[in-house]
Amino acid sequence: MEFTLKRTVQIVAVLLILAAVTQAVYTGFYVARESGIDVEAPPRQLLWGSEGLIFTLLAAFAGSALVAAKRYTLGFSAIAMSAVLNVVQVGVGLTMFGPFFEAAGEVEGLAPAAGAVVAFSFMVYNAAKILLGLAAVVFGMACTQAGGKVIGWLTVAVGAVAMVANAGSMAMGRDFLGELPLAGGSGVLATVLLAVCLLGVAKGD
Repeated sequence: MEFTLKRTVQIVAVLLILAAVTQAVYTGFYVARESGIDVEAPPRQLLWGSEGLIFTLLAAFAGSALVAAKRYTLGFSAIAMSAVLNVVQVGVGLTMFGPFFEAAGEVEGLAPAAGAVVAFSFMVYNAAKILLGLAAVVFGMACTQAGGKVIGWLTVAVGAVAMVANAGSMAMGRDFLGELPLAGGSGVLATVLLAVCLLGVAKGD
């Protein structure tokens, strides 16, 4: 099967939607548990492992689109780099959270180290969301030029919010927005809207 640029961009869009779904599922189970609702979440290894696979494939296909495209190279670069960062973030969560928190539970002095691992993971997470927000701005503008002004400008606006909110989380800490999940929520929404714009751009080309 030949991977034309159009087909590659379509695959990138589908992978972005799948990534957004996995993050929404994880967030939904987390919110349910925090609210006291007794729900059985899927195994973390399965959910995060699937997410890691999606981001690994996304890095490859977005990178392929980057070198083949004559336009929107900034957008494709942002998607590819965000995918790489997300692989790192998922890997840290899967391989380091458990051992560090288990050790911190047995040795009190290791609690700061466990907290540092979590802080590093969220720093990478926020950086990836900034890049996805940037890609949403790029392809949102492309969508407006192709005639989809409503979805295009909406994508630009949400992408800009994701960039600002996640930049704030990186610069001032995760609690600078209080309990408002603006950084993660806007990042996921920007990802979905980005995928919609990519499908429109691929169809137009």
